[in-house]
Amino acid sequence: MPAPSGNQFWKVRSSHGRAPIFATADALWEACTEYFDWVEANPLYEARPFAYQGDVKVERIAKMRAMTISGLCIFLDISRQAWDLYREREGFVGITAQVDDIIRTQKFEGAAAELLNANIIARELGLADKSELTGKDGAPLVPVLNVSVSGNS
Repeated sequence: MPAPSGNQFWKVRSSHGRAPIFATADALWEACTEYFDWVEANPLYEARPFAYQGDVKVERIAKMRAMTISGLCIFLDISRQAWDLYREREGFVGITAQVDDIIRTQKFEGAAAELLNANIIARELGLADKSELTGKDGAPLVPVLNVSVSGNS
């Protein structure tokens, strides 16, 4: 049975809109550390064949799982936009910055130790070998046309 037309039951609510999932920075930090623990406890697995005296066996090899903000948001059951809002929210700036740093450091160190694909992680972290070519005093390069002029006119 629908509500009567013109009702104002919504005004009876004690608050409007969904309450934040994490009311305090400590609650957010605790949930983030649960994600860090989950990443450590749940590595990715590679099936790798091994041959010994003609006998081939396939073994599962544990590989490091990279932490990501996207993975964190899925784990926390929040959107990426919600994470960005927590980044701006008073009292949460320090925690979100620390979490961002932890995730960035985990990926960087994993790539440096060759536990993660360095090319993928470098792109993810915005690290790239860039070379910029310029002309004299930083001016743009001007193509030089190699034109031979014949004086036989």
